[in-house]
Amino acid sequence: MTNKDSQATPTIRIARVADLPEILRIYNQGIETRLATMESETKDMEYMKQWYHNRNPRYQVIVLENDKNQVIGWASLSPFSHRVCYAGIAEVSIYIENGSQGNGYGKILMQGLENVAKKNDFHKLVLNTFADNIPGQQLYKSSGFREVGTYYRQGLLDGQWVDVTIMEKLLI
Repeated sequence: MTNKDSQATPTIRIARVADLPEILRIYNQGIETRLATMESETKDMEYMKQWYHNRNPRYQVIVLENDKNQVIGWASLSPFSHRVCYAGIAEVSIYIENGSQGNGYGKILMQGLENVAKKNDFHKLVLNTFADNIPGQQLYKSSGFREVGTYYRQGLLDGQWVDVTIMEKLLI
């Protein structure tokens, strides 16, 4: 489902319940490849329904569609912390289907998330990425994020300790 054969620019919109099968498919790809998340077990539709329906409306999910109206990526805002003092900070997640990475879709999703974040009165976005995810870090830096630091041996994934780089972007 890559968009390489098409000249049309993908479009962004707020996710709907009907998008959950595609969001789940892409999320599970990210889990299976071990490139996008520390999650180690794939999820099912019941999990995704709960995740979607239990979200605060301020923390929206967006999808990226190709010219055939197929979801090729998604992104979301999540709470950084549940403490009131951090209400203006959202954590970013971006997932692009396998085979569609490297086409600029991450940048499109990031811009869409920033627009949603500003509309919902967030002043800062944060994210965590694998320390060795250089393409991801290049995307984030090109979108105005700065590296804050690295958590060493932050998580155990498939029996290996993983370092995680923390990044942030001020929106105002």
